[in-house]
Amino acid sequence: MSEKESAPFGSAENGVREFTLRAVLLGVVMAAFMGAANAYLGLKAGMTIAATYTTAVIGMAVIKALGGSILEENCARTVGSIGGNVASGAIFTLPAFFIAGLWLPFYTFKHYLIATIILIIGGVLGIMFVTITRRVLMAEKDLPFPESIAAAEIHKAGQKGAGGARQLLAGMGWGALFTALTEFKVLGLKWGKALTIGKGSILLRGPEASPAFLGVGYIIGPKLAAVNFSGGVLAWGLLAPAIAYFLNYGDLGAVTDWAAEISRVRLDYVRFIAVGGMLVGAFYTLFKMRKNLIQGISRSISTLAARRGGGPEAVLPPRTDRDIDFKWAAAVAAAVSIVVFIVFNLFARSLPASFVAVLLMIVLGFVFAAVSGYLVGVIGVSSNPTSGLTVSVLIIVAFIMALLGLKGESGISAVLIVAAFTCVSVSVAGEMMQDLKAGHILGCTPWRMQVGDVFGVTAAALAMFFVLSVLHLGNIKQVVGAKLDEMEAAGVAEVVYDGRHRAVPAGTYSLADIKAMIPEKQNEVLKTGAGFGGEKISAPQAGLMAVVAKGIFDRKTEWILILAGMFMGLGFILMQVRSPMLIAVGMYLPIETSFAIFLGGVFKGYVEKRMEKKTLEGEAKEKVTNRGTLIASGLIAGEALIGILFAALAFAEIELFHVFKKPSYGLGLAVLCALGTFLARRALRAAKSRAH
Repeated sequence: MSEKESAPFGSAENGVREFTLRAVLLGVVMAAFMGAANAYLGLKAGMTIAATYTTAVIGMAVIKALGGSILEENCARTVGSIGGNVASGAIFTLPAFFIAGLWLPFYTFKHYLIATIILIIGGVLGIMFVTITRRVLMAEKDLPFPESIAAAEIHKAGQKGAGGARQLLAGMGWGALFTALTEFKVLGLKWGKALTIGKGSILLRGPEASPAFLGVGYIIGPKLAAVNFSGGVLAWGLLAPAIAYFLNYGDLGAVTDWAAEISRVRLDYVRFIAVGGMLVGAFYTLFKMRKNLIQGISRSISTLAARRGGGPEAVLPPRTDRDIDFKWAAAVAAAVSIVVFIVFNLFARSLPASFVAVLLMIVLGFVFAAVSGYLVGVIGVSSNPTSGLTVSVLIIVAFIMALLGLKGESGISAVLIVAAFTCVSVSVAGEMMQDLKAGHILGCTPWRMQVGDVFGVTAAALAMFFVLSVLHLGNIKQVVGAKLDEMEAAGVAEVVYDGRHRAVPAGTYSLADIKAMIPEKQNEVLKTGAGFGGEKISAPQAGLMAVVAKGIFDRKTEWILILAGMFMGLGFILMQVRSPMLIAVGMYLPIETSFAIFLGGVFKGYVEKRMEKKTLEGEAKEKVTNRGTLIASGLIAGEALIGILFAALAFAEIELFHVFKKPSYGLGLAVLCALGTFLARRALRAAKSRAH
């Protein structure tokens, strides 16, 4: 990293407007909205995107219009962007309680209270961890912090004009319009066809017509998008059809619907292989981090010891290098530990296990928060494998809790609680580190940013459970309503339920009985598989958490499949594959998702090739990159926000007008490609413009 990038943009002197009421209020509002948007994207795609760019542009536009300073803009961006990472912690863990069969119904006041406490406390703990690791990671010259530098450059460019806001809003408008057209069934969303070859079949699927996935692929770039898509190709093109073929080898003609059979095999078999690959990927990430992690912790301890001893480090640092005082951070961590102890014991009902759980959460939380911060410095928040880190914590805690005697639903619930606390703290720590680096470049005050993020975490946490519930129940009502209409039209009068869920007794239910049930029980009896873990809201990371935790305690884990996946992950490592974790995630996701992300990566690759052909360097290249990122972020935010609106309409049982019963997927794909072309060409035009 050059000296120019490391040197603060602003003065280290006091008296600069920074932590103002208007900046904090704007940040709080953005935190709630970005949390909602990232929750929608993550539940559908299993991936979240850093909210830094979006909040940077909005904060820049609003604060500048009010005559504010660049440090106020940064304050608003910092507080606002943390909401997206609170969402990451929420969607990776909270739906697991439903998928594991523990929270039915999902939305109750008790569950809201527990979830909100987890999100607030976990987020605040992550911020406290960062107060110790910030200096260590800031001093690492090998960490490029790509997204931090880009965010800082947006603020710098805003000093000459806020033209970037127009690019972001344009992307949001097109993303929202495209999503509305698919919701009203003007455009087709998905396509799939079973192709019979000889005695067996293979299931072909096209990319989902989603502007958000297109934007995701554009931001992460062609290489990471291709790696992610390769996992989908491996799962859907090799493993699922091959396993389906050999499972039915004795009577291939008995399979009447190969598309359904291959999808079932992917869910029942390939998913567990992907889990094994993700586990190896998580531990491999930790292994690569071992030296830097040990060095970072050692430096932090040395610095703290020097301060307490009154050495040179005890001299008060300049404004731009002051964190929340360690005494306050330690006091907050102690208070958090007490709350975690109470919440954990509520489920585990074991004082020794609760004490051990708190100890594990503090130690593992700090270690993994440091890992998360380092990874953000290398690849940015967008590609930070938070879920993989959390799975590592979950497995460690689950085995230790099992050894302490916890079992059954209480054990599963208790372990998921620790995983949820840790996931939120790790996710927030990563985003906080990115924000602090951007603030360092701009000359902001670390402790003010850290305090501001406490407000952002709280705002996002208070709204997050409502957002999850609307998405979950809205999807269930849509699917269940269509199923009931279909059954009535077919003359089906009753349904036999096997009682596989403890909350719903076995028996024969009439349609009238089913209609009188709450939506989630209807979903269970009809076996529609909607809501969390379903086709539309797959919540893959939460599904992974539920599968691993439930499997360990119920002793029903498909260990042979997981072990096979672990050997597969080991093979990827030996082949020096760039990201074994990303391949495993691609295997876990529906292929139409990773295909659409790959399509976005293709358009980003085209832009990169054009820049290379035109020999764009320096400022011109930076303009193209920033403009493309802004538009892509807008596509994501536009689909996410309009998607929440339609989910709310479904939750309120407001039926939508459908233009076509079977809209054209070909038209939807063509329009999506046109949108990608618009994104690429508009980004390249930035090289010719004078203003960003």
